[in-house]
Amino acid sequence: MMARSAQPVYRFAPSPNGYLHLGHAYSAALNFDLAQAQGGRFLLRIEDIDKERSRDAYVTAINEDLTWLGLHWELPVRRQSEHFARYAAHLARLADQALIYPCFCSRADLQRFAAARPSWPRDPDGSPLYGGTCRYLPPAEREHRIAAGAPHWLRLDSQAALARLARRIAWREVCEAGSERLVEAEPANWGDVALARKDVPASYHLAVVTDDALQGVTHVVRGRDLFEATGLQRVLQELLGLPVPLYRHHRLIMGPDHQKLSKRHKSQALRALRAAGMCPATVRRLSGL
Repeated sequence: MMARSAQPVYRFAPSPNGYLHLGHAYSAALNFDLAQAQGGRFLLRIEDIDKERSRDAYVTAINEDLTWLGLHWELPVRRQSEHFARYAAHLARLADQALIYPCFCSRADLQRFAAARPSWPRDPDGSPLYGGTCRYLPPAEREHRIAAGAPHWLRLDSQAALARLARRIAWREVCEAGSERLVEAEPANWGDVALARKDVPASYHLAVVTDDALQGVTHVVRGRDLFEATGLQRVLQELLGLPVPLYRHHRLIMGPDHQKLSKRHKSQALRALRAAGMCPATVRRLSGL
């Protein structure tokens, strides 16, 4: 089902686990500009589902940086931490269809598994695909471990999910020039991906499709590093009966080392550029807008 409304809805959805950098400025301003040009709505969403790393100070900084750039958005601003019950409801729907299963393998278990198999296939993010060990546990064994308090993930049974869909899944991709093309998803590349764990009630993939549907987002404009993730998210949308936005995966802003800018690599923050006296127009020029 394709999501369409009389008014386009765009969003920028940063995680408050660090300061925004030039790449964020480009993505946020591009979404804002497109919404303005089409008479649409622009939303800000705070993706704070990872409570261990999320900080209110970063939320404040996000608001300050985007306001400095000249962007404005609808209020109230939604936060993922407000919607844990919705993620749980979607997990329950998948469980009712026997499409998820508990996995008791730890990260250390997965690392040892991959280390012993150097040629084992990896997902688009570079992580080894899960071998499916816990997929075959008897139901009684699963229930016993859960009752005993064993930590576990909830994984998508990709084989069962694709069998249920029984058809190819695709999405409409908007190109830089504005034309559209149909892209076929390759969800099998992700294997039995984790959709939740004890400390995080939903993965990025499950949370983002839930949030976009909840907010009526019609256009998802984000970096090319998330292009492959769209295939997996399209499967979740189909399984959960969620609307499908148009997608556009824009170019990435690269640093002097030819790596994409990221919080992980301590890329120079917008607040540092502000402190150095840079103006918003210069930030737009540097990002290529």
